[in-house]
Amino acid sequence: MDNEALWSTIHHERTRLADLLETLTDEEWAHPSLCDGWRVRDVAAHVISTSDYSTGSMLVGAIRAGGNFDRLIDRMAREQGSRPTAEIVARYRRNATSRRKPPMVKPLDPLMDVLVHSQDIAVPLGRDHPMPTDSAVVVADHIWTRGFPFHAQRRLAGIRFEATDVEYSVGAGDPVKGPIGAIVLTLTGRPAGRERLRGPGTDALWTKCG
Repeated sequence: MDNEALWSTIHHERTRLADLLETLTDEEWAHPSLCDGWRVRDVAAHVISTSDYSTGSMLVGAIRAGGNFDRLIDRMAREQGSRPTAEIVARYRRNATSRRKPPMVKPLDPLMDVLVHSQDIAVPLGRDHPMPTDSAVVVADHIWTRGFPFHAQRRLAGIRFEATDVEYSVGAGDPVKGPIGAIVLTLTGRPAGRERLRGPGTDALWTKCG
């Protein structure tokens, strides 16, 4: 996927997510997401607010968080999630086509964020929001080859993932099979992804992932 196709896909997926968010009830906005401790509104605000972060704001946030990356992201998500619902949705509409990203973020990270976090919102709400298979393949490879924060290759050594809805496989060992979207969620450590995978490596998968 070249740079233009990448950003076009990011913009499209942000718009799809904005369309979904506009249909949510107040109860759904307050519903727990797949991200531990985050409500749907916290995840939604986190996804789109990253396009607004500058180097300076990230540095200030890092100092406030004592240099702890996880604490920094959690605090920023909760702060942004406390904003009015209409403001969060309006930010999606305003920033859907933005190419800004936080410092040190790789080009594929914004695509990974919107695909994965869209499921963090849709899955617990029982909303149908399919992850596009072609983009999911690109994101799966990105997650598999990076280290922090997922460490997928090390954490999932001895397991081979095979997609059933698109031609894709990664890893070596006992196979587990399922939709590419479920594989992406599993590589990032989401139990909701593991629940949709089947095969000889399933027991090992749950042992490795808890």
